[in-house]
Amino acid sequence: MTLAEALAARTEALCAVRSPIGEERALCDEVERQVRGRFAEVRRVKNSLVVLADGAAPSGRPLVALCGHLDTVPIHAEDEGRFPRREGGRLYAPGASDMKGGVAVALELAERLPAAERFCDLALVLYSREEGPFEENELGDVLREVPEVSRAALALCLEPTDNALQLGCVGSMHATLRFTGRSAHSARPWQGENAVHKAGELLRLLHRLPFHAVHDGGLEYREVMSVTRIEGGRARNVVPDQCTANLNFRFAPGRSLDSAAAEVEELARRVGAEATITDRSPSCPSYADHPLVRRLRERSGARLEAKQAWTDVARLAQAGVPAANLGPGATAQAHQAGEWLDLAELERSYLMLERFLRP
Repeated sequence: MTLAEALAARTEALCAVRSPIGEERALCDEVERQVRGRFAEVRRVKNSLVVLADGAAPSGRPLVALCGHLDTVPIHAEDEGRFPRREGGRLYAPGASDMKGGVAVALELAERLPAAERFCDLALVLYSREEGPFEENELGDVLREVPEVSRAALALCLEPTDNALQLGCVGSMHATLRFTGRSAHSARPWQGENAVHKAGELLRLLHRLPFHAVHDGGLEYREVMSVTRIEGGRARNVVPDQCTANLNFRFAPGRSLDSAAAEVEELARRVGAEATITDRSPSCPSYADHPLVRRLRERSGARLEAKQAWTDVARLAQAGVPAANLGPGATAQAHQAGEWLDLAELERSYLMLERFLRP
Protein backbone atom coordinates (compact mmCIF):
# COMPACT_ATOMS: atom_id res chain seq x y z
CA MET A 1 0.00 0.00 0.00
CA THR A 2 1.38 3.42 -0.92
CA LEU A 3 1.88 6.02 1.77
CA ALA A 4 -0.89 8.16 0.29
CA GLU A 5 -3.38 5.29 0.32
CA ALA A 6 -2.34 4.14 3.81
CA LEU A 7 -2.97 7.62 5.19
CA ALA A 8 -6.29 7.95 3.37
CA ALA A 9 -7.46 4.51 4.52
CA ARG A 10 -6.44 5.16 8.14
CA THR A 11 -8.22 8.50 8.21
CA GLU A 12 -11.33 6.98 6.66
CA ALA A 13 -11.32 4.21 9.26
CA LEU A 14 -11.02 6.74 12.09
CA CYS A 15 -13.88 8.76 10.62
CA ALA A 16 -16.04 5.64 10.34
CA VAL A 17 -16.19 5.46 14.15
CA ARG A 18 -18.45 8.21 15.49
CA SER A 19 -16.85 10.20 18.28
CA PRO A 20 -18.77 13.41 19.00
CA ILE A 21 -17.68 14.99 22.27
CA GLY A 22 -18.71 12.80 25.18
CA GLU A 23 -18.96 9.68 22.97
CA GLU A 24 -15.28 8.92 22.37
CA ARG A 25 -15.08 5.51 24.08
CA ALA A 26 -15.61 3.40 20.94
CA LEU A 27 -12.91 5.23 18.99
CA CYS A 28 -10.49 5.12 21.92
CA ASP A 29 -11.12 1.37 22.23
CA GLU A 30 -10.40 0.90 18.52
CA VAL A 31 -7.18 2.93 18.55
CA GLU A 32 -6.05 1.17 21.72
CA ARG A 33 -6.61 -2.18 19.99
CA GLN A 34 -4.34 -1.01 17.15
CA VAL A 35 -1.47 0.27 19.29
CA ARG A 36 -1.51 -2.10 22.28
CA GLY A 37 1.40 -4.52 21.89
CA ARG A 38 2.80 -2.68 18.88
CA PHE A 39 4.66 -0.01 20.88
CA ALA A 40 6.86 -0.12 23.96
CA GLU A 41 4.29 1.36 26.33
CA VAL A 42 0.65 2.42 26.05
CA ARG A 43 -1.22 4.17 28.85
CA ARG A 44 -4.97 4.77 28.93
CA VAL A 45 -6.50 7.64 30.93
CA LYS A 46 -10.32 7.61 30.77
CA ASN A 47 -10.95 7.74 27.00
CA SER A 48 -7.51 9.06 26.12
CA LEU A 49 -4.29 7.30 25.15
CA VAL A 50 -0.59 8.00 25.50
CA VAL A 51 1.70 5.93 23.27
CA LEU A 52 5.33 6.03 24.41
CA ALA A 53 6.83 4.56 21.26
CA ASP A 54 10.30 4.15 22.78
CA GLY A 55 9.32 3.34 26.36
CA ALA A 56 8.93 5.41 29.49
CA ALA A 57 12.56 5.60 30.63
CA PRO A 58 14.54 8.67 29.51
CA SER A 59 16.99 7.72 26.75
CA GLY A 60 19.09 10.86 26.66
CA ARG A 61 17.37 11.95 23.45
CA PRO A 62 14.75 14.72 23.36
CA LEU A 63 11.13 13.61 23.46
CA VAL A 64 8.73 14.94 20.82
CA ALA A 65 5.00 14.51 21.42
CA LEU A 66 2.49 14.43 18.57
CA CYS A 67 -0.88 15.42 19.98
CA GLY A 68 -4.42 15.13 18.66
CA HIS A 69 -7.95 14.90 19.98
CA LEU A 70 -10.25 11.98 19.24
CA ASP A 71 -13.54 13.85 19.60
CA THR A 72 -15.45 15.90 17.06
CA VAL A 73 -18.06 18.59 17.52
CA PRO A 74 -21.65 17.25 17.70
CA ILE A 75 -22.60 15.79 14.33
CA HIS A 76 -24.75 18.00 12.13
CA ALA A 77 -28.19 16.54 11.41
CA GLU A 78 -27.57 16.55 7.65
CA ASP A 79 -24.36 14.52 8.14
CA GLU A 80 -25.94 11.63 10.07
CA GLY A 81 -25.48 8.30 8.31
CA ARG A 82 -23.89 9.74 5.16
CA PHE A 83 -20.16 9.55 5.81
CA PRO A 84 -17.31 8.81 5.37
CA ARG A 85 -16.95 8.88 1.60
CA ARG A 86 -14.18 9.72 -0.85
CA GLU A 87 -14.89 11.96 -3.81
CA GLY A 88 -12.75 14.17 -6.03
CA GLY A 89 -9.58 13.73 -3.97
CA ARG A 90 -11.37 14.59 -0.74
CA LEU A 91 -12.59 12.60 2.24
CA TYR A 92 -15.97 13.77 3.52
CA ALA A 93 -16.79 12.98 7.16
CA PRO A 94 -17.39 14.68 10.50
CA GLY A 95 -13.96 15.31 12.01
CA ALA A 96 -12.04 14.63 8.79
CA SER A 97 -10.22 17.97 9.02
CA ASP A 98 -10.71 18.59 12.74
CA MET A 99 -8.83 16.43 13.37
CA LYS A 100 -8.85 12.75 12.48
CA GLY A 101 -6.53 13.41 9.56
CA GLY A 102 -3.95 14.70 12.03
CA VAL A 103 -4.43 11.66 14.28
CA ALA A 104 -3.91 9.38 11.26
CA VAL A 105 -0.64 11.15 10.37
CA ALA A 106 0.63 10.76 13.95
CA LEU A 107 -0.21 7.03 14.04
CA GLU A 108 1.35 6.41 10.64
CA LEU A 109 4.57 8.21 11.60
CA ALA A 110 4.90 6.19 14.79
CA GLU A 111 4.48 2.93 12.85
CA ARG A 112 6.66 3.72 9.83
CA LEU A 113 9.56 5.65 11.40
CA PRO A 114 11.52 3.49 13.87
CA ALA A 115 13.68 4.92 16.64
CA ALA A 116 16.89 4.42 14.66
CA GLU A 117 15.55 6.74 11.97
CA ARG A 118 14.62 9.57 14.35
CA PHE A 119 16.70 12.16 16.21
CA CYS A 120 14.28 11.91 19.14
CA ASP A 121 12.04 9.66 21.15
CA LEU A 122 8.38 9.84 20.15
CA ALA A 123 5.13 9.99 22.07
CA LEU A 124 1.57 10.14 20.79
CA VAL A 125 -0.99 11.91 22.96
CA LEU A 126 -4.51 11.13 21.73
CA TYR A 127 -7.12 12.60 24.03
CA SER A 128 -10.84 13.26 24.38
CA ARG A 129 -13.25 16.08 25.18
CA GLU A 130 -11.24 18.83 23.46
CA GLU A 131 -14.32 20.39 21.86
CA GLY A 132 -15.84 21.47 25.17
CA PRO A 133 -15.05 23.52 28.29
CA PHE A 134 -11.41 23.89 29.35
CA GLU A 135 -11.88 22.08 32.66
CA GLU A 136 -13.46 18.97 31.04
CA ASN A 137 -10.69 18.44 28.48
CA GLU A 138 -8.98 15.09 29.18
CA LEU A 139 -5.56 16.42 28.19
CA GLY A 140 -5.50 17.86 31.70
CA ASP A 141 -6.02 14.36 33.13
CA VAL A 142 -3.30 12.97 30.85
CA LEU A 143 -0.78 15.57 31.98
CA ARG A 144 -1.54 14.78 35.63
CA GLU A 145 -1.47 10.99 35.30
CA VAL A 146 1.27 10.42 32.71
CA PRO A 147 4.20 12.57 33.89
CA GLU A 148 6.40 11.45 31.00
CA VAL A 149 4.42 13.76 28.68
CA SER A 150 5.56 16.81 30.64
CA ARG A 151 9.22 16.10 29.90
CA ALA A 152 8.65 16.54 26.14
CA ALA A 153 11.10 18.96 24.53
CA LEU A 154 8.39 19.92 22.04
CA ALA A 155 4.74 19.05 21.50
CA LEU A 156 3.02 19.43 18.15
CA CYS A 157 -0.76 19.71 18.05
CA LEU A 158 -1.84 18.34 14.68
CA GLU A 159 -4.87 20.62 14.61
CA PRO A 160 -6.11 21.79 11.19
CA THR A 161 -3.69 24.50 9.99
CA ASP A 162 -3.67 23.87 6.21
CA ASN A 163 -0.15 22.54 6.86
CA ALA A 164 1.04 25.96 8.00
CA LEU A 165 3.16 26.18 11.13
CA GLN A 166 0.96 28.21 13.44
CA LEU A 167 2.79 29.42 16.53
CA GLY A 168 1.34 30.30 19.91
CA CYS A 169 -2.37 30.91 20.35
CA VAL A 170 -4.69 33.55 21.69
CA GLY A 171 -6.34 32.93 25.03
CA SER A 172 -10.11 32.75 25.35
CA MET A 173 -12.31 34.03 28.16
CA HIS A 174 -16.09 33.86 28.37
CA ALA A 175 -18.12 35.98 30.74
CA THR A 176 -21.82 36.54 31.39
CA LEU A 177 -22.66 40.23 31.58
CA ARG A 178 -25.95 40.82 33.38
CA PHE A 179 -28.02 44.00 33.03
CA THR A 180 -30.80 44.56 35.56
CA GLY A 181 -33.87 46.73 35.00
CA ARG A 182 -37.50 46.87 36.21
CA SER A 183 -40.55 45.30 34.55
CA ALA A 184 -43.44 47.35 33.24
CA HIS A 185 -46.20 47.15 30.65
CA SER A 186 -44.70 47.87 27.21
CA ALA A 187 -47.44 50.48 26.67
CA ARG A 188 -46.07 52.42 29.66
CA PRO A 189 -42.29 51.78 29.53
CA TRP A 190 -41.58 54.88 31.63
CA GLN A 191 -42.91 52.94 34.62
CA GLY A 192 -40.04 50.47 34.33
CA GLU A 193 -36.43 50.25 33.21
CA ASN A 194 -35.61 48.27 30.06
CA ALA A 195 -32.67 45.94 30.76
CA VAL A 196 -32.24 45.14 27.04
CA HIS A 197 -31.93 48.83 26.22
CA LYS A 198 -29.30 49.15 28.95
CA ALA A 199 -27.24 46.57 27.08
CA GLY A 200 -27.20 48.88 24.06
CA GLU A 201 -24.18 50.79 25.34
CA LEU A 202 -22.15 47.57 25.42
CA LEU A 203 -23.20 46.68 21.87
CA ARG A 204 -22.47 50.16 20.53
CA LEU A 205 -19.05 50.19 22.18
CA LEU A 206 -18.05 46.77 20.81
CA HIS A 207 -19.41 47.60 17.35
CA ARG A 208 -16.92 50.49 17.14
CA LEU A 209 -14.06 48.84 19.02
CA PRO A 210 -11.06 48.07 16.76
CA PHE A 211 -8.89 45.03 17.36
CA HIS A 212 -5.73 45.51 19.40
CA ALA A 213 -2.60 44.16 17.68
CA VAL A 214 0.06 42.51 19.87
CA HIS A 215 3.33 41.13 18.51
CA ASP A 216 5.15 38.06 19.82
CA GLY A 217 8.02 36.33 18.04
CA GLY A 218 7.58 38.64 15.06
CA LEU A 219 3.95 37.53 14.59
CA GLU A 220 0.79 39.60 15.03
CA TYR A 221 -2.00 38.44 17.32
CA ARG A 222 -5.29 40.36 17.52
CA GLU A 223 -7.15 40.95 20.77
CA VAL A 224 -10.90 41.12 20.15
CA MET A 225 -14.10 41.16 22.19
CA SER A 226 -17.43 39.91 20.86
CA VAL A 227 -20.92 39.38 22.21
CA THR A 228 -21.82 35.91 20.98
CA ARG A 229 -25.22 35.47 22.67
CA ILE A 230 -27.78 37.81 24.17
CA GLU A 231 -31.02 37.01 25.97
CA GLY A 232 -33.72 39.10 27.60
CA GLY A 233 -37.45 39.48 27.96
CA ARG A 234 -40.25 37.29 29.25
CA ALA A 235 -43.20 38.34 27.07
CA ARG A 236 -43.69 40.52 24.01
CA ASN A 237 -45.70 43.15 25.93
CA VAL A 238 -43.49 43.34 29.04
CA VAL A 239 -40.50 45.64 29.48
CA PRO A 240 -37.67 43.21 30.32
CA ASP A 241 -36.11 43.44 33.76
CA GLN A 242 -33.13 41.17 32.91
CA CYS A 243 -30.75 40.92 29.99
CA THR A 244 -27.66 38.70 29.80
CA ALA A 245 -24.93 38.69 27.19
CA ASN A 246 -22.11 36.21 26.63
CA LEU A 247 -18.90 38.12 26.06
CA ASN A 248 -15.93 36.30 24.49
CA PHE A 249 -12.51 37.93 24.89
CA ARG A 250 -9.67 36.58 22.73
CA PHE A 251 -6.41 37.86 24.16
CA ALA A 252 -2.81 37.73 22.96
CA PRO A 253 0.23 35.86 24.27
CA GLY A 254 1.81 37.65 27.20
CA ARG A 255 -1.47 38.56 28.88
CA SER A 256 -2.31 36.57 32.01
CA LEU A 257 -5.73 35.17 32.89
CA ASP A 258 -5.98 37.66 35.76
CA SER A 259 -5.23 40.56 33.42
CA ALA A 260 -7.83 39.35 30.92
CA ALA A 261 -10.44 38.97 33.67
CA ALA A 262 -9.68 42.46 34.98
CA GLU A 263 -10.26 43.94 31.51
CA VAL A 264 -13.60 42.17 31.17
CA GLU A 265 -14.70 43.31 34.63
CA GLU A 266 -13.68 46.90 33.88
CA LEU A 267 -15.73 46.87 30.69
CA ALA A 268 -18.73 45.54 32.62
CA ARG A 269 -18.46 48.36 35.17
CA ARG A 270 -18.18 50.89 32.35
CA VAL A 271 -21.47 49.79 30.77
CA GLY A 272 -23.37 49.20 34.03
CA ALA A 273 -23.34 45.40 34.05
CA GLU A 274 -22.33 42.71 36.51
CA ALA A 275 -19.73 40.28 35.10
CA THR A 276 -19.31 36.59 35.94
CA ILE A 277 -16.36 34.81 34.35
CA THR A 278 -17.61 31.41 33.13
CA ASP A 279 -14.66 29.90 31.21
CA ARG A 280 -10.99 30.85 31.03
CA SER A 281 -8.34 29.36 28.73
CA PRO A 282 -4.77 30.75 28.77
CA SER A 283 -2.81 32.07 25.81
CA CYS A 284 0.42 30.47 24.59
CA PRO A 285 3.70 32.17 23.62
CA SER A 286 4.96 31.76 20.07
CA TYR A 287 8.20 29.89 20.98
CA ALA A 288 9.50 31.29 17.67
CA ASP A 289 13.11 31.17 18.90
CA HIS A 290 12.95 27.66 20.37
CA PRO A 291 15.62 25.51 18.65
CA LEU A 292 13.21 22.67 17.83
CA VAL A 293 10.65 25.13 16.44
CA ARG A 294 13.40 26.59 14.25
CA ARG A 295 14.37 23.07 13.16
CA LEU A 296 10.75 22.28 12.33
CA ARG A 297 10.35 25.45 10.32
CA GLU A 298 13.58 24.89 8.36
CA ARG A 299 13.09 21.18 7.64
CA SER A 300 9.36 21.27 6.90
CA GLY A 301 9.37 24.41 4.76
CA ALA A 302 6.01 25.30 6.30
CA ARG A 303 4.83 28.88 6.07
CA LEU A 304 4.69 30.65 9.43
CA GLU A 305 1.53 32.13 10.95
CA ALA A 306 0.16 33.31 14.27
CA LYS A 307 -2.57 31.09 15.72
CA GLN A 308 -5.55 33.44 15.91
CA ALA A 309 -7.59 30.91 17.86
CA TRP A 310 -7.25 28.75 20.97
CA THR A 311 -5.71 25.28 20.96
CA ASP A 312 -4.19 22.97 23.55
CA VAL A 313 -0.71 24.33 22.90
CA ALA A 314 -1.68 26.69 25.73
CA ARG A 315 -2.45 23.86 28.16
CA LEU A 316 0.83 22.17 27.22
CA ALA A 317 2.74 25.42 27.75
CA GLN A 318 1.15 25.72 31.21
CA ALA A 319 2.65 22.28 31.96
CA GLY A 320 6.08 23.51 30.87
CA VAL A 321 6.01 21.92 27.40
CA PRO A 322 6.84 24.19 24.43
CA ALA A 323 4.21 23.57 21.76
CA ALA A 324 3.14 24.58 18.26
CA ASN A 325 0.37 23.79 15.77
CA LEU A 326 0.86 21.98 12.45
CA GLY A 327 -1.70 19.71 10.80
CA PRO A 328 -3.18 18.60 7.47
CA GLY A 329 -6.78 19.66 8.04
CA ALA A 330 -8.42 22.67 6.42
CA THR A 331 -9.08 25.41 8.96
CA ALA A 332 -12.14 26.57 7.00
CA GLN A 333 -13.69 23.09 7.30
CA ALA A 334 -13.49 22.79 11.09
CA HIS A 335 -16.96 22.38 12.65
CA GLN A 336 -18.70 22.63 9.26
CA ALA A 337 -21.57 20.53 7.94
CA GLY A 338 -20.27 18.37 5.09
CA GLU A 339 -16.73 18.65 6.48
CA TRP A 340 -13.98 17.47 4.13
CA LEU A 341 -10.23 16.91 4.01
CA ASP A 342 -7.97 17.19 0.97
CA LEU A 343 -6.32 13.75 0.91
CA ALA A 344 -3.15 15.10 -0.74
CA GLU A 345 -2.57 17.22 2.38
CA LEU A 346 -2.24 14.05 4.48
CA GLU A 347 0.83 12.89 2.61
CA ARG A 348 2.26 16.41 2.57
CA SER A 349 1.84 16.64 6.35
CA TYR A 350 3.46 13.24 6.87
CA LEU A 351 6.50 14.13 4.74
CA MET A 352 6.96 17.52 6.44
CA LEU A 353 6.99 15.89 9.86
CA GLU A 354 9.16 13.02 8.69
CA ARG A 355 11.84 15.51 7.52
CA PHE A 356 11.69 17.14 10.95
CA LEU A 357 11.99 13.84 12.84
CA ARG A 358 14.84 12.32 10.84
CA PRO A 359 18.42 12.93 12.11
